[in-house]
Order: sequence, then C-alpha cells, then structure tokens
Amino acid sequence: MANKLEDARKIINEIDSQMAELFVKRMRAAEMVFEYKKEFGLPILDQKREDAVVEKNSALIDDDVIKGYYIDYIKNMMSVSRAYQYRLQNGLKVAYSGVAGAFAHIAAGRIFPDSSRISYRDFKSAYDSVVNGESDVAVLPIENSYAGEVGQTIDLIFTGALFVNGIYELEIHQNLLGVQGACVDDIKKVTSHPQALSQCHDYIKNRGFDTEEANNTALAAKTVAEMNDKTLGAIASVETAEIYGLKVLESNINKSGENTTRFAVLSRVRATASNLSNSVLMFTVKNEAGSLANALGIIGKYGYNMTALRSRPLKKHSWQYYFYIEIDGTTNTEKGEKMLCELNKECDKLKVVGSFAPHSEI
Repeated sequence: MANKLEDARKIINEIDSQMAELFVKRMRAAEMVFEYKKEFGLPILDQKREDAVVEKNSALIDDDVIKGYYIDYIKNMMSVSRAYQYRLQNGLKVAYSGVAGAFAHIAAGRIFPDSSRISYRDFKSAYDSVVNGESDVAVLPIENSYAGEVGQTIDLIFTGALFVNGIYELEIHQNLLGVQGACVDDIKKVTSHPQALSQCHDYIKNRGFDTEEANNTALAAKTVAEMNDKTLGAIASVETAEIYGLKVLESNINKSGENTTRFAVLSRVRATASNLSNSVLMFTVKNEAGSLANALGIIGKYGYNMTALRSRPLKKHSWQYYFYIEIDGTTNTEKGEKMLCELNKECDKLKVVGSFAPHSEI
C-alpha cells in the first residue's frame, strides 16, 4: 500500500511540474490576448469565446464524472487569466486604509505610481482584501517616528498569512490649508488628526487658533472644502490640498521635530529577489527563564545584526508577548537555515515574515 501511495505521489509531482511550465506558457499567451484587445479596444471578458473553449475542451474528456470536474477547472483557469489581464489593464491593485489624500494613499502612490489605489475603512479590511484576492498588495503603516509602532498592523502581520516584501519611509510634512481666497489671517480654527495637531502645537499656539479633532488629515481637508468657510483651516499634506481644491496657506508647520512613517508592502507571495538584504522575524518564546535572551543570542551567534526589536501582547493570553525583529541579512542561505533551525527549538512559534531591500525614502 505504501508503495502505491508513493508511486501515485511521484506521478502527481511529475504532472504538477509539467503543469507549472504549461501554466506560465498559457499566461504569456494571455498577455498576447490582452495586447490585442487593448489595441482594438475590446473588452477582456468574451463570454461566447469562453463558452466555446469549455465545450471544445470538455469534449476531450471521456469519463463523464471527471468531465464535470474538468469543466470547473477550465472555467477557473479562464477566471485566473481574466484576473491577470485586468491587472495588466488597470495596473496593480493596491489597498490602503483611509481616504484619498491620507498619508497611506500618498505612500501607496509613490511606491506604485501606476497602480489603482483602493480605499478601505480600516487596516484589517485592507489586509483582508489581499488575502481574499480583491487587491494585489496592501500598503499599511507599521511605525511612526513621533507616535511609535502601529500595533494594529503589527498584529495583523503576526496572525495573518501575508508577507512583508518592502518597507518604505515617508517623511510627513504638515501644512495649513484653507479654501480658495482665504489667507492665514482669516483662519480662526484648524481641524486635523490629533497627532497632527500635536506635532504643530507650537505653530497653533503662536497663531492663537482653536482646534478641532478629525479622524485623519485627509478627512479634515475634505471637511474644510465642504464647509467652504474662510475661517476654518485644515492641517494636512500638499497632495491633500490638490485633491480637495484647497490652498496651501503656509508650508511645513510641524516644526516640533522629525516626523517619518514607515509603510510595509504586504503580499500573498514572499519576495525572493537577489537585491533583498533585510528580513523580518516574528516569534513567541517558551515560558521559561532566559528564553528570550537565548533566542536573541542565537540570532547574534550567526552574525545577524538586529535593527529593530519590539514586543506586543498576545491577545488571547494575558501577560504573554510575541516579538517583532528586523535583521540585516536574509534567511534563505545555509547560515540562515541553520539559525532558523536552532531558533525553532527555542521558540513556540516562529515566522519569517519576509525580506526587503534597505529602507527607501519615498
């Protein structure tokens, strides 16, 4: 019986290898189909053609039971082909949390300038849209130099299945925005996210403005545009002013210090390009004395320099934590595999979340 199972698995492995090569060839042909349809302005979905393909190909299967499954297979294959052509047509679908003009929207546009940016109401919705295939990647904040880590995103990365394939830094510049025709002396009250108001505290105090909190800077700008009140200003980005037709009354008013947000690019597939030189690990350690120190010692033992180390509480276990670590180097090497093997013995749970190129400003 064991030999029969092994023989069957060997056959399946050989067929899967052949199918992988044929799948790539089919998708290259789908690219050619897309270019033709693009040139002639034809829609991607041609239902009559797809029905004809199903009828023609299913006739090649003699077994009526298997034929039904094959019809499902070929329909799914054509659905995948359409999805690929839609991606070629519309660009990468990038999920972000917030509204147009939010800093995540800006970051997504700078990282993927030709993409279709899709707004979601919160971090989890944006993350899940990639998991279920609605979006290709998500761009979510993981850390702010002023406010610290973004715990919601870190938690999603720890519990979810997506990989970190890039980390980018966006320097935040806050500006005073007003409606067309307004000037700084007209402004009596400013609205923005509490963090932005705090960053611009000195400026607001010197100007004597009243303040009003908003859910985010882009919504604040949208409110000012809708109110069309010369006495109401928003603190937000230059890009936001352009989106909502506002005027930049004064630039770079966050004089209280550096303000940079790091954004992670999350995907269903782990990147393996040769230029990747940093990695993200997440793990929990055994509830024993010295476990964390031992885990960190293993990382150092193999010559990996830790550039970030954070702890986050486990939601279902009071007073227990998991750890987020960024290291210089990748783990898909002989040294890395040995390190992970040894680290696994010390950890209850260990995830290589992904690899990325050195931090890039956008």
